[in-house]
Amino acid sequence: MVFEYDLKTPKEGFIDITGQVEEAVAEYCRKTGETEAVCHVYCPHTTAGITVNENADPDVRHDLLIALDKAFPDRIEFRHSEGNSAAHAKSSCVGISEQLIVSGGSLLLGTWQGIYFCEFDGPRHRRFIVRIG
Repeated sequence: MVFEYDLKTPKEGFIDITGQVEEAVAEYCRKTGETEAVCHVYCPHTTAGITVNENADPDVRHDLLIALDKAFPDRIEFRHSEGNSAAHAKSSCVGISEQLIVSGGSLLLGTWQGIYFCEFDGPRHRRFIVRIG
């Protein structure tokens, strides 16, 4: 079963999408009667991504952006004419999907884990896709 979500993103940041993914899992379980599955969260963009990380302290998200900026700074040598090569590099590093386990009708996330849509080249209108099965 596939679910699609739209987002309006800031210039750069980690947007918590855990709630939307949990809602998709609940709907899947309600409609199918299944309580065990695999959940794929996918980002169909080349300057954004999906990650799982801490959801308790927002400073972690702030620090991750600083670390990614340091690892992938804008460089004068970049040739890409749109001027967003650093965003492409961040997306490739973070990745565009996560695979999660559904057990007992719920996502198996750790105590401190949340699911994030990662924006590296906003603000934009974005989407992400959740497939459960």
